[in-house]
Amino acid sequence: MCVLFVVIGAILGGILGQLLMKVDALAGIMPYLVTTYPVFDITPVTFNLYVIQLTLGLAFAPNLMSILGIVLAIVLFRKY
Repeated sequence: MCVLFVVIGAILGGILGQLLMKVDALAGIMPYLVTTYPVFDITPVTFNLYVIQLTLGLAFAPNLMSILGIVLAIVLFRKY
């Protein structure tokens, strides 16, 4: 359940950051909050099984707003 909270917090934090980019009052600070920082990137690997072609890869590049969402999700999870 905690992992679900963390993933949803990261997604909602990233979405909130993108929405707040449009606010003129926050124009000076928002580029710093929505800049992504690549943590790891696993290049896609393609498996051709002749019936289907499967491509798998994973990248994790959070921004500060998504990290804030993760922290808030953990606090909310511990509280309830």
